Amino acid sequence: MKQKSQPSIGGQAVIEGVMMRSPKFTATAVRKKDGKIVFKTEKSNSLIKKYKVLQLPFIRGTISLFEMMVLGVKTLAWSASQQEEGEEITFSELFWTVVTAFAFTIIAFVLLPYMITSFFVQQATLTFNLIDGVIRLALFLGYVWAISYFHEIHRIFQYHGAEHKTVHCYENGKKLTVENVKKFTTLHPRCGTSMIIFVIALSIVLFSFIKSDYWPINVLLRIILIPVIGGIAYEVTKLSAKYQDNIVLKAIIYPGLCTQKLTTKEPDELQIEVAIAAMKKVV
Repeated sequence: MKQKSQPSIGGQAVIEGVMMRSPKFTATAVRKKDGKIVFKTEKSNSLIKKYKVLQLPFIRGTISLFEMMVLGVKTLAWSASQQEEGEEITFSELFWTVVTAFAFTIIAFVLLPYMITSFFVQQATLTFNLIDGVIRLALFLGYVWAISYFHEIHRIFQYHGAEHKTVHCYENGKKLTVENVKKFTTLHPRCGTSMIIFVIALSIVLFSFIKSDYWPINVLLRIILIPVIGGIAYEVTKLSAKYQDNIVLKAIIYPGLCTQKLTTKEPDELQIEVAIAAMKKVV
């Protein structure tokens, strides 16, 4: 179990590396092609710390998810630049990458499932929302499964596993060594993958009550309410990590833990070394 004096650590796999974030610092460790590990360390400047109103439950989750998304994209861009000497990613390239990724997500996991379901079931019914959610889940899992066969993505999933193992080792109060980290599981209750699965499940229930007879409004609701659902999922994920023996919370996060078997892979020792290096910069 995590010791009370320890700050909560979150992280993310990047290209040939790992980003770790504590309440005070963010550190990214990346192994370059020559084998050297390079770092990017900065203070964690969260809006949640500056404004008390943003510390309220559900609001803090929405803000935290937005900040992690921005930080994640910037960190991915930096890690990519470390693999290609002299090729810095410009702000314009980063901006259009984010826009393209967001557009793809909305089309593939919101609009497409809705349109497919509308061909078979009457809109604005419980059955419609259930099938819509199942199709969204199937598309998401199929997408993750398919991209896992790409060599670069497989390695990112290995670093994802290294990140989880290292966080587990830290939370259990063990010395951060490769041998200790290897003993832990690649699955972690505070993972973003678990949150995505919970968001899909929660949206099925929510949109059974918040609905319209007009499909453009229903699609729009599915987009604009993403931050709200994300905020709720954030709180549940935090609780599940804090009360890991609670039967109800264990049941809620279990599907997400199963899905992590797709998004995490067993890392090698060199990848674990990178995750440990990032962790040591923030604790």
